[in-house]
Amino acid sequence: MQFHRLGLLLFALGTVAFGQDAEESQLKFFRDLAETRNYTLGRPVAPRLTPDGQTVIYLRGGPRDPVLRLYEFALPSGPERELLTPAQLLGGTEEKLTAEEKARRERARVTLRGFTRFDLSADGSRLLVTLAGRLYVVNRADQKVTALPGSNWIDPRFSPDGTAVSAVSGGELHVIDLTGKAPVDHVLTRGATATLSHATAEFVAQEEMNRSEGYWWSPDSRFLAYQETDESAVEVRYIADPLHPEAAPAKFFYPHAGSTNATVRLGVIARAGGRTRWVNWDRTNFPYLTRVVWRGQDAPLCLLVMDRMQQNSRLLRADPASGATTELLREHDDAWLNLDDAAVLPRWLPDGKGFLWTTESRGAWEVELRSAEGKLVRVLTPPDFVYKGVVKVDAAHDALFISGGPDPRETQLWRFPLSGGGGLALTTGAGQHSASFSENANAFIHSFDLLDGTSGNEVLAADGHRLAVMPSQAELIPTLPLVELTRTAGVPSFYAALVRPRSFQPGKKYPVILSVYAGPTVTVVQANARAYLTDQWMADHGYVVVRLDGRGTPLRGRDWERAVRGNLIDVALADQIAGLRALGEKYPELDLARVGVSGWSFGGYFSAMATMRRPDVFACGIAGAPVVTWENYDTFYTERYLGLPQSDPAAYHVSSVLTYAPQLARPLLLIHGLTDDNVYAQHSLQLADALFMAGKPYEFMPMLGTHLAGSSDPAVKLHQQQRVMEFFARSLHP
Repeated sequence: MQFHRLGLLLFALGTVAFGQDAEESQLKFFRDLAETRNYTLGRPVAPRLTPDGQTVIYLRGGPRDPVLRLYEFALPSGPERELLTPAQLLGGTEEKLTAEEKARRERARVTLRGFTRFDLSADGSRLLVTLAGRLYVVNRADQKVTALPGSNWIDPRFSPDGTAVSAVSGGELHVIDLTGKAPVDHVLTRGATATLSHATAEFVAQEEMNRSEGYWWSPDSRFLAYQETDESAVEVRYIADPLHPEAAPAKFFYPHAGSTNATVRLGVIARAGGRTRWVNWDRTNFPYLTRVVWRGQDAPLCLLVMDRMQQNSRLLRADPASGATTELLREHDDAWLNLDDAAVLPRWLPDGKGFLWTTESRGAWEVELRSAEGKLVRVLTPPDFVYKGVVKVDAAHDALFISGGPDPRETQLWRFPLSGGGGLALTTGAGQHSASFSENANAFIHSFDLLDGTSGNEVLAADGHRLAVMPSQAELIPTLPLVELTRTAGVPSFYAALVRPRSFQPGKKYPVILSVYAGPTVTVVQANARAYLTDQWMADHGYVVVRLDGRGTPLRGRDWERAVRGNLIDVALADQIAGLRALGEKYPELDLARVGVSGWSFGGYFSAMATMRRPDVFACGIAGAPVVTWENYDTFYTERYLGLPQSDPAAYHVSSVLTYAPQLARPLLLIHGLTDDNVYAQHSLQLADALFMAGKPYEFMPMLGTHLAGSSDPAVKLHQQQRVMEFFARSLHP
C-alpha cells in the first residue's frame, strides 16, 4: 500500500518531462481553483429578499476566504452593508463545533465556515444566526446583537410570527420567548437519552431523504410538530481518529441494508409546552416519515409516509388536536418511488381549496393541482417538460413558477398558469438558473451560472426587468474550459461532455479520462462552465476528459432511471462503454485503447467495477470512497434499488465489488477518508483485503477526512489531485 505523502514524490518524479514552467503553471491553476472554490467564494450565499422587497440579505466570504459574514444590500443600488462578522462574536477565539453539528454539516455537504445559515423574521426586522453553538438575534435597524441563552444549539428558526426562536439542544426541543425584556428559554420535550432524541431527523432522513428538519411550526405559531427518534435497536458504528489514538472513537447509529432502522413517530405540542398529542398512522407498514409540511396560512399538517421497500406511499392530513389522519392520496411503483427533493410538497393554495403535488406515475415528473380532498384537478406541466422543482406559487396572479425546461442539461425558470395552459420561459441563457422570490412574488433574486462562463446574482421584477445587480467579490475565471456538450448517436442515446487540452492538436490521438458517477440521483453532464474547471486542469496534462449520463440516472423519465432495479452495475457499465465507443466513432482524437476511469462515492464504486470487469476497455481506474459491499451501506438508499439482502441476495452479489475482485488485471488506486461516516472506510479496506488475498496488486491512498476527504482544504485538494494525475500518467502515458 502507498500512502498519499509518498504519492507526492512519485508525482514529482513522473512529471519531470512535463516541463518546469508548464508544471508550475498547472499547479498555480489548480491551487487558485481550490482556494477560490471554483471561483465562487466572494459571491452572495443564500440571498433572500425582505418581505417588503426593498433589501436583499445574504452571506458572503472573501474571494479566498471561506468564512461567511452577514450582509444586506438595499435596492436598487446599495450600498452593501456588513451587518455582523464571526470575528465580532468570537473575539479572536476559534469556532468550535459539536460532533452533532459536524455530522449535520457533513450530511448537508457544508464546507464553508462562519455563519453557514441565517433566518429572517416574518416582518424582516431581525435576523437569527448561529456560531459555535450559540444563538444571536440581530436587529437590522441598529445592528444590535442579542445573545440568546443556552449553548450547543442546532437547527434554530424564528416562529412564523417572529416572537420566538425554536432550536434543539441535548436532544430536546426548546422555544426561546423574545417578547419580554430578556429572552426566556422553555424546554418543550423531556426524556432524551443516548438512544432517544426529539426534534432532530435520523441519519437516513438527513442523508438520503433530503430532510434535515426534525420539527415544524404551525402557521399560527401556537404549536410545533416534532419527531421522536428511538435508535436503541439501530446498529452502532465507531470511528476513531487515527491521528489521535488517545481520543475515544465517535459513535454513530448507522442502519445498514437489511438491518433495523430507527423508530420514528410524530407528535404535536403547544408552544407553551404540556402534553404531546401523537399523530396516528400505520407505522408498521409505513415506517418511513419522509416529509412533514405545515406551511402556509391555515394550511393543514401533512405528512408523507412510505413503506420499507419504498414502493408504496401515503400522503396524510393530520388533525393536531386528536392525532387522527386522513388519507389524501396514495402512490405505488413496482420498482421504487422517488421523493421530490426539489420542493416542499404538498404546497397548499392560500384559499385552502387545493394543493400542488408532483408525481412520476405517468412516466415522467409532472406537477399536479389537486383538490383539498386529494382528487386530481389538472396536470399543470407537459410530459416532455424536465421538471426540477417548484419555486413559487402566486395564486393571486394565477402563476406557478417552476425550474426545469426541455433540456435536462439546463435549468431554466418557467411560469405556468394555475388555471392550465402553456408555460413561458423566463430565462433563456444556456446554463443553470435559480430564483428566490419575495413573499408577494413581485420580485425575485436570479442566480445564474452559464455555459459561456457568465455568472452572477441580480434582482428582477416579476415581469423580468432588472432592478439591481448584486455586488460580488469573487475572482473571475481566468480562462474558460474548452467544453463541448454533445449527444451520442444510436439507441439509447446519451448526453455527453468532452473537455480537450488547450494545446489540442487535430489529428493527434489523446488518452481518455472518463470522469464518472453513473448512479442514481445524479447527472454529471450540465450546461455550466464552472462544473468543468477541474476537468480542464486534467485535460491540460494531455488527455480528453469525458462525461456521460446513462440509464439509472435521473431526468430522462421513469423507465430510464429504473432500468437498474436489482442490479446497480450491468446496465450502467454497458451504457458508459457504449457511450465511449459512440464518441470514439464521432471524435477520432479519442484513443480508446488508453482509457482511465475516475469517480467518487457511487462513481468510485463504478470505477472499481469498470476496472475489474472490463480490462479490455479501461486501462486503469481510480475509486474514491467507493461503496464496495452494498449490505454495508444504509437502508433507505440501498434497499430502494436492491431490496433486502435477506430476500434478494442475488442482487447484492451481482452488485458487489468483492464478487469481481479476483478479476483485477489493471492498475487500481483506492482513495478513502478514514473518518468517513457515510461510506465507511470499511469498504475500501474490504476491497484491499480481497485484492491482497487474491494476489492482485493495487494502490491505496488513505486520507485524513470524511466522505468529502479534505475537499475544503485547498492544499489537501491540490496534493490529492496531483496524486491522481501521477497515477494516470504512469498508467496511460507509459
